[in-house]
Amino acid sequence: MISRNCVLSLAVLAPFLLAGCNNTLNPLCGSARPAPLISSLSPSTLTFAQVQQAPMLIVNGSNFVSASEVVINSTPLAATVVSSQQLKVKLTTDVISAPGAVKVSVLTPSGNSGDLGCTSGGTSSVLTLTVD
Repeated sequence: MISRNCVLSLAVLAPFLLAGCNNTLNPLCGSARPAPLISSLSPSTLTFAQVQQAPMLIVNGSNFVSASEVVINSTPLAATVVSSQQLKVKLTTDVISAPGAVKVSVLTPSGNSGDLGCTSGGTSSVLTLTVD
């Protein structure tokens, strides 16, 4: 038999657990991945000759996790996570085939918490890497 207090607790929690909610109200969202934020690129300008030498690009920001990827012109690349504020990725002519403006963002997959009605992961804003 379910007690009256238990029924009241379920009635109060059900909308948050079943209908989707923000992570602060859903106790099952504790493992949700934060959306990545990017603030700068280093270097922010390269020559195409430098790209041909496969340089490292450093992406600075926050909320980076081991599953975060750097996206170069819509191509996701595995990144080395230096810290939750820095990622490194090797640039190649496979993803940058000519001089021009290169769009750089960070993608963090949602993981399992999306199944629980939690917001998790996402794509950062876009910064531009200039290749002369």
